[in-house]
Amino acid sequence: MKHPLHPALVHFPIACWTLATLADVGGRWWGEPAWQFAGGLLLVGAISALATMAAGFVELMKIPNDSPALRVANRHLLMALIAWSSYTASLMLRLHGKTLHPPDTLALALSMIGFLALCVTGWLGGSLVYTHGVGVQREGSDESHARGLPPSHHKPG
Repeated sequence: MKHPLHPALVHFPIACWTLATLADVGGRWWGEPAWQFAGGLLLVGAISALATMAAGFVELMKIPNDSPALRVANRHLLMALIAWSSYTASLMLRLHGKTLHPPDTLALALSMIGFLALCVTGWLGGSLVYTHGVGVQREGSDESHARGLPPSHHKPG
């Protein structure tokens, strides 16, 4: 595949978890419809994140060991795991058997922690692409990924 799969998949867990966090906050005013919606979004986000992280791991393996991007990529991976763990734990705290219950204080706190980790993950992912050029196709190159090198600069013609 010429185009990396990870950038195409990240939108699903980001959207689900962000909306779940907003629904959790809104649930204080809107009640059951909001926290039920949040629970479903947490589940879809957790499942879609597994595929997203697997695709990201494939991309991580393509970064050379001596690249400065590798350190950023490892932090990106760590923060993604923290987000996934926080949101999944929040979901598990809401489940009693197969029944979803309103989130308690710990479940809400874990959602907030997950959201903060998600924001940092996104920032680091942007740094990988825009600062280090990871996953950027080079003009005139047969390689579909930059190997952790800065993007080439094009001179006007």
